[in-house]
Amino acid sequence: MTAHAAGAGPREIRGPSAFGGGWRRLVYLTWIIGLTEYRLTYFGSALGYLWSLMRPLMLFGVLYVVFAEIVDFGDDIVNYPVLLLLNIVLFNFFQDSTTKAVTSLVDREMMVRKMHFPGMVIPLARVVTGLLNLAVSLVAVFIFMLAYGVQPRWTWLLLGVSVVALALLTLAAAMLLSALYVRFRDVAPIYTVVSTVLFYGSPVLYAADAVPEGYRRPLLLINPIADILEQTRKWVVDPGAPGAVEVVGGAAWALVPLAISVGFCALAVYVLNHEAPRIAERL
Repeated sequence: MTAHAAGAGPREIRGPSAFGGGWRRLVYLTWIIGLTEYRLTYFGSALGYLWSLMRPLMLFGVLYVVFAEIVDFGDDIVNYPVLLLLNIVLFNFFQDSTTKAVTSLVDREMMVRKMHFPGMVIPLARVVTGLLNLAVSLVAVFIFMLAYGVQPRWTWLLLGVSVVALALLTLAAAMLLSALYVRFRDVAPIYTVVSTVLFYGSPVLYAADAVPEGYRRPLLLINPIADILEQTRKWVVDPGAPGAVEVVGGAAWALVPLAISVGFCALAVYVLNHEAPRIAERL
């Protein structure tokens, strides 16, 4: 977008940055939009908010029957049904939030075109909606855990650390994907494949110690989601299981996935902030 001044060449008129308007306004808009999207998701359906529970539970039921009953997988994994349900709920949060975020800026074109609307709000609101779904699903997970006979421990509180870490990764992916989709519409079908690879490449259906030793360490070194799921297993499901630090080979090696996560988040913020002033022109 350009403008002409007297005696001067064309001058670019930049749109708002991804973080424009101040942090208080950013948080307020994010919460309002995220909550509204959560309510509209189930508006008019017969089961309403129960659908936020039904999807992970139905997926869990199918996968459990296939892997635990038919294939006879998971017998050597402590509390395997609990681990499977928890992993499905956590990964579904990541997958659903990022998948919906890919087209979010284009879907909210009228908002993005407003001069003082911070672009980061749109993908961030998708993550907030996902977190609300996750909170409801985790209540069902804990009820299932108690019914299954898992003894409560203080380390269950550390699940909050896992959720925060996963939410930050989810937000970074949401920002990066939504910004890239405005330029390259191929991002959506490509990410469908990538998210499927991530599902099977992360210890969702299995535990990391079930992976052959030659692949186990690289899996956790290059995939921060795998680290989060494996550490959550130790904190919540099986205190005797090896944690992510043990699997990767010590605290020093654990810095590798941490560095990847920090670098990925920094890249996402840079890309979205760089693209935000030009997004309205490209829609």
